[in-house]
Amino acid sequence: MKLISIAWLGTLAFFAGAAQAQSAGPTDPQIAAIVVTANQVDIDAGKLAESKTQSKDVKAFAQRMITDHTGVNQAAVDLVHKLGVTPEDNATAQSLKTGGDANLANLKTLSGLQFDRAYIDHEVAYHESVIDALDKTLIPSAKNAELKALLVKVRPAFIAHLDHAKHLQQALGKSGA
Repeated sequence: MKLISIAWLGTLAFFAGAAQAQSAGPTDPQIAAIVVTANQVDIDAGKLAESKTQSKDVKAFAQRMITDHTGVNQAAVDLVHKLGVTPEDNATAQSLKTGGDANLANLKTLSGLQFDRAYIDHEVAYHESVIDALDKTLIPSAKNAELKALLVKVRPAFIAHLDHAKHLQQALGKSGA
């Protein structure tokens, strides 16, 4: 039970930050900071998973998270440079970072199947939260057409990540070890 509640800490922190950002209507510089932070959180978790897991399926998933989220971050950085925008730190980005750090600290204490399940459970919850934030806060709040287009463009990849994570979650649940 402790594993599940800790895995949800990052998600709850993200929801709290997203709700706050939604009521304040995040600006494009704030959205840029949120996007970069959200991707970095998943890159960091993927790197840890890649180094700790013994499962080829979990390792492949972690590698996909590192590759895809690094690509999104590069696209976001390229866009903010093109537009002359400086990402602006905000409560949502800070909440994401705090949740990501808590997730990493928890994952570092685990090994084997416990690690794999906790990592994948968090990935499911995290991607659900990110998609919700994209749909309800980030895309509707983006004022710059190119920023909005980038957010819309990456959304299907996050859906695919969620589907993949759910598939792994189901497989890990059935493994029984």
